[in-house]
Amino acid sequence: MHTDVTRIDGLPDLAWTSTPGIASFDADAGALTLTSEARVDWFDSPLEERRERGATALVFDAPQRFTLSARVAVVGERSTFDAGALALWIDDEHWAKLCFEQSPQGQAMVVSVVTNTWSDDVNSTPVTADHVWMRISRLGEAWAFHSSTDGVTWDFVRVFRLHSDAPARIGFLSQAPAGPPCTARFDEIALGAEPPTDLRDGS
Repeated sequence: MHTDVTRIDGLPDLAWTSTPGIASFDADAGALTLTSEARVDWFDSPLEERRERGATALVFDAPQRFTLSARVAVVGERSTFDAGALALWIDDEHWAKLCFEQSPQGQAMVVSVVTNTWSDDVNSTPVTADHVWMRISRLGEAWAFHSSTDGVTWDFVRVFRLHSDAPARIGFLSQAPAGPPCTARFDEIALGAEPPTDLRDGS
């Protein structure tokens, strides 16, 4: 069972990257909720011939210059690697995600994955609150990830390129690689026309 979510105030039309997922949007709260299937992920392991593509993301066409930010929370008890994420998708071999993820040690963290054929997986900042703000920006051919504890001052996570000139889509993802379905909540969603001029000064 899924709820069709094709419009969110301030964003272009939305569509799923693969099969339709479970989604709802509370217009009064400005909150998008996504619930993954059990044991689904995006990950192309650099250690072995294993590609995971069971999760589905709710996305829109990426402008040439923009920022997309949201406050991200995972609802309820979390299994290892459960996450709500901002997602960037070109094709099966070129994609990235910025995750609010549960580590194997039980610590919520900001984690990023960049995939050019195989995935580059990086743990960043531990998070003690039950939510974190995350942001994805496009600066021409480059992409940047940031996180924030307050939605005002932004911590640099990484800057990168994807090795494809094909059109990109960006949006929202819920994943549950190791356990039952995971529900992620995204609110304070904002799409800006200009990326930060300095990626490392907190702006």
